[in-house]
Amino acid sequence: MDRRKFLSRTSGTIVGGLLLPRLGIATASADELPAGTVASSALDTLPGKRPLVRRTFRPPNFETPVELFREAYTPNDAFYVRWHSAVPEVALADWRLRIGGPAVQKPREYTHDEIVRKFKRAEVTAVNQCSGNRRGLFAPHVPGVQWGFGAMGNAVWAGVRLKDVLEDAGLAANALEVVANGSDAAMLTGPDFVKSLPMWKALDPDTLLAFEMNGEPLPALNGGPARIVAPGWTATYWIKAVADLTVSDKPFDGFWMKTAYRVPRGMFGDSGFQSQDTEQNSPITSIKVNSLIVTPAPGATLPAGRRTEVMGIAWDGGSGIRKVEVSLDGGASWRDAKLGRDLGRYSWRQWRYDFKPQAGPVTVLARAVARDGATQTEKLVHNPAGYHHNVVQRADYHAA
Repeated sequence: MDRRKFLSRTSGTIVGGLLLPRLGIATASADELPAGTVASSALDTLPGKRPLVRRTFRPPNFETPVELFREAYTPNDAFYVRWHSAVPEVALADWRLRIGGPAVQKPREYTHDEIVRKFKRAEVTAVNQCSGNRRGLFAPHVPGVQWGFGAMGNAVWAGVRLKDVLEDAGLAANALEVVANGSDAAMLTGPDFVKSLPMWKALDPDTLLAFEMNGEPLPALNGGPARIVAPGWTATYWIKAVADLTVSDKPFDGFWMKTAYRVPRGMFGDSGFQSQDTEQNSPITSIKVNSLIVTPAPGATLPAGRRTEVMGIAWDGGSGIRKVEVSLDGGASWRDAKLGRDLGRYSWRQWRYDFKPQAGPVTVLARAVARDGATQTEKLVHNPAGYHHNVVQRADYHAA
C-alpha cells in the first residue's frame, strides 16, 4: 500500500481515547471489531509492519498477535500501533523541538543534530502499554477501542534524557508540569491530543526523548521521528512525533488530561500526579503488575503424560518482577515458575513452567508478584474507562 494513501485514509474518522461517561463520550469507528475478538480477516499489514490485528483503521489502531510475545523484545515491525488521528509525516531533517512556557527562563528550539551533539545518549528497556489494553475483555462491556491482549510491546528505547533537554532551557522554581504536543493534527470533531507530565516524572533520569527503537530509527507509526518515553506509565504519556514542550506553573487543563484517561480516585492507589487529581477522579498513570500466558495458545491440545512447557511474560510499572506463580488446581496451590533474564525493572520478564498434563481438561493459572509486593487481582476491578485489567491469567487446554 502506498504510504501517502494510507496516511490520507486515516484522517477521516475519529476514535478518541476512552472517556469517563459523565465527563465525555467515546466515539468508535464503523470498522471496529467486536469486544475481544480476533478474526483472521482483521489481520492487516501497515507500511513497514507484518500482519497485525486491526481494531480500527481510521485512525490506525492495530495490536500485536499474542504469539509474537515469545520474543524478549517486540520487533519493530510487530509492535502495536495506536493513534487518535492521522499519522503525521515529519522528516528527521525537518523536525524541530520547541521548548517554552511561563516556567522556562531560556526558550529553545532544537534540531535533531543539535540535540544528539549536545546531550549524552541514554537508553531504557521498557514496556509500552496502551492505557486501554485488554479493554475488550471487560464484562460488562465498556466503550472505547476494544483491545485484546496485544496493545503493548517491549523495546529498547534510545535518545537523550528529557531532563537534560528541559534543564538546558532553564527551569523556573515554580515549574509544575511539562505539557507535550505532537505533530499530529487536531481531530476534525475533537481536541488536539496534548498531555502533561508532573515535573518529577519529566525529570526522572529514565524518562527519555527517544529517536530509536530496538536500535533502529523510530518508525513513524510508533511515533517517529521523536517521542516521549515515560517508562512505567501507560502509553498515553508517551507523546508521539513530539514537537512542543511547554513548562507550566499551573495544572494543564486540556481535554485529554482533565476529561479523558481518568479513573475513580483511590481505586488504584495514589496516582503520583497530585496536580491533576480531583475529588472525584485521577489520571491513569502507572502500569499495574500483570502477566500473560503466551504459549501454548489457549485451546491447544497437550500431549497427555508428556512434558509440556508453558511460557509467558510478566511486568509492572517499574518495581520489577519478583516471581511468577502457576497453579494447576484452580488456585488451591501455587508453584514458582522459572524466570528468564532480568532486562530491567521497566521491561517485561519471560517465565516458564514445565509439567506433565494428565488426560482430560487442563487449566493453567498464572499470577505475577512485583518486587514491591503488588500482585494480580483475582477479580476484575471494573471502572468506566476499562483500564488496568490485570486479573490472574487463565488458559484452558485439553490433554490427550
